[in-house]
Amino acid sequence: MVNAVVVVEVVVQIVVDNLESILNFFKKQSFVIVSTLDKNKRIHSVAKGIAKIEDKKIYIMDLYRANTFNNLKRNPIISITAIDEEAFAGYTLKGKGKIIEKEKIKKEFLEEWEKRVIHRVSNRLIKNLKKETLRHHPEVKLPYPEYMIEFKIEEIIDLRPKYLS
Repeated sequence: MVNAVVVVEVVVQIVVDNLESILNFFKKQSFVIVSTLDKNKRIHSVAKGIAKIEDKKIYIMDLYRANTFNNLKRNPIISITAIDEEAFAGYTLKGKGKIIEKEKIKKEFLEEWEKRVIHRVSNRLIKNLKKETLRHHPEVKLPYPEYMIEFKIEEIIDLRPKYLS
C-alpha cells in the first residue's frame, strides 16, 4: 500500500511542476488567443494581453466591452491559446472566465499590464531600429482596459506533435 501512495505523490508533483512550466510559457507570450462562445454557440476568438498570472489563475485585460464580454456574461466557458513558433510548442488552456469590473481591478494588475505593453512597444521599436525601418506602434494608442477576465484552468492541451512531447 505504501508504494501506491508514493506513486500518487510523484504523479501529483509532476503535474504541479508541469503546470508551473506551462504558466511560465504563458508569461513569456506578448499576447494570447482568447476564445469564447457566442449566443449561437459559435467560437469567437480574439487576441488579448495577459495582465498577470497568480495563484494558478490567468488575468487578462480586455480593452473593449464587446463580444468577449457579452459572451462571458452568457457563458463562462473560455479557452486561451499560445504558440511559440520557434520552439514548435504551444498550449490551449480550457476553463471558466469570470468578469472583474473595471473599478474592482487591483492596481497591481493594471501596473503589470502597463509594464507588459511598454515592454512590447520597446521590443518592437528596437527591432525596427535594427532593421532601419519605420513601423507603427499600435500599442501606444490602446485604450485603457474596460474590465479584466479572471481565468481558472480546468484542462490543458499540449499542442506539440506527439513525437515531440
